Amino acid sequence: MIDKATLFEAGFVVRTPGALLALIEAHVSETSLIERHQGGDYGELCDEDREANERAVAEGGRVFSSYALSPCGSKVWVITEADRSVTTLLLPSEY
Repeated sequence: MIDKATLFEAGFVVRTPGALLALIEAHVSETSLIERHQGGDYGELCDEDREANERAVAEGGRVFSSYALSPCGSKVWVITEADRSVTTLLLPSEY
């Protein structure tokens, strides 16, 4: 079931080893990033990518977010597939 603050389902959540390690090192929970992602806070994206996400939510496309992790300086991407079956957390280098 989708919460009022949730724009779309995340599906099955998977994470790469690199993303998991970065989250642990930065003391950031993957749940907090997924909640931001599902709530429309897509992190550090340009306007064009934000608009693409808004269309994807409305029309059923892939949703992409990018979050900087402090203090380690890593970045984690969160990608939900168009069919909402899977959400993946990964490092940009793992794409």
